[in-house]
This record gives sequence, C-alpha cells and structure tokens, in this order.
Amino acid sequence: MTEERLALFAEMESKYEQKDTDYFVSLLEHPDYVVRTRVACILVDFGGEDKVQYIAKVLKNDENELVRHEAAFALGQMSYSSAIPPLTDATLNDPSMFVRHEAAIALGVVGNKDAKEALQKALNDPDLPVVESAVVALSNIEFMEKLSKNEQFAKLTGG
Repeated sequence: MTEERLALFAEMESKYEQKDTDYFVSLLEHPDYVVRTRVACILVDFGGEDKVQYIAKVLKNDENELVRHEAAFALGQMSYSSAIPPLTDATLNDPSMFVRHEAAIALGVVGNKDAKEALQKALNDPDLPVVESAVVALSNIEFMEKLSKNEQFAKLTGG
C-alpha cells in the first residue's frame, strides 16, 4: 500500500468518526479506485436514504467495474426502494457482467416487487452468472412476498 493511500486512510478514519458525509461524498471522485470502493462502504455504514443518490451516481458513472460492483452491493445492503431504478439500469445496461450480476442480486436483496420486471428481462442476459443471479433474486422476492414472516431472514437468503 502506498504511503499516500495510508495517509489518506488515516484521515478517512478521523472523518469517519466525525460522520463527515460531505468529506466522503467528495472522495467519490478520487483517482484511486481503492479509495472510491472504501467510500461506497462507508456511506452505507453511515445509513440514511440521502446516501442512495451518491452511490447510484457511482454505479452509473465510475469507470472501474470493481467500484461499480461495490456500489451495486452497497445499494442492495441499504435496502431502500429508491435504489431500484439505478440497480435496474445497471442490471440491464452495465457493460460489465460482474456489475450486472451484482445489481441483479442487490435487487433481490432490496426485495421489492417493483424489481421483478427488470429481473425477468435479465433472464435473457447473454451471461449465465447474470441469469442465475436474476433467478436467485426473483426467488427471494417471491419468498418475501408469499412466505416470509422474518424480513431479516429473507434478506439473508437473498444472496
């Protein structure tokens, strides 16, 4: 790890303790993809639906597929229905199979019936991992709708 990255992580830890959202949002533009990946996780940890817009922007625009993958995962963990449109877009349109797969799983974790149409379209994805992820996500949504009495258990089985 570079000295520069270590110094930045030390600064980030201090800002994390202060829950400085603006500082972390500004780091979403940082040139180091490792930093951007960490920031997505930190914003999720802060909680609050107001963070969805920032992570959705990363999912749509970051040039690094690992960062976009992490943004998709983060939006799933947040479980806000406002994450469904950006996750739907990524599931159907992201150039990376890696990101489409994670966005499909995240739609299943959010568990909202509004995600079903996009997931049904994803069953036609050219890449098998995306198709399989859509199957898992759809089965989780169906389970949550029909059977589950325990929302936390249902989210854990979502992938």
